[in-house]
Amino acid sequence: MSLYFFLGSLTHDGQRMLHGNPNLIGDRTRDLAVPGAEILGQYAVLGRYDFVMMVEADDNDAVARLSLELGMRTGLHLETLPAIPVGFMNDGSPPDPSDLAESVRRTPDFTQEGGPGDE
Repeated sequence: MSLYFFLGSLTHDGQRMLHGNPNLIGDRTRDLAVPGAEILGQYAVLGRYDFVMMVEADDNDAVARLSLELGMRTGLHLETLPAIPVGFMNDGSPPDPSDLAESVRRTPDFTQEGGPGDE
């Protein structure tokens, strides 16, 4: 399965529907069933878009059907972005930091000797 992101902006009809039902997005997606596609997470966001959704789908056809059905039910204009893992250009997946020989530290090591205040 592939990962996709939906970026959603409310249409005028969607704004009216949401004003009448603040739970519109959750209510309308709860029973939404499109074979081969599943909504993994939904977030309201600030900025250019109103909602972001993470979707897993078998193929582009399934995600297109989900987008169409979701847009019709919620009054959202959806832009679909296929997600590509960051390490797609190297030989494998990105290295896990826990597998590295030297761990990454958030703060440097300090020794009490010779530090500030030891005068």
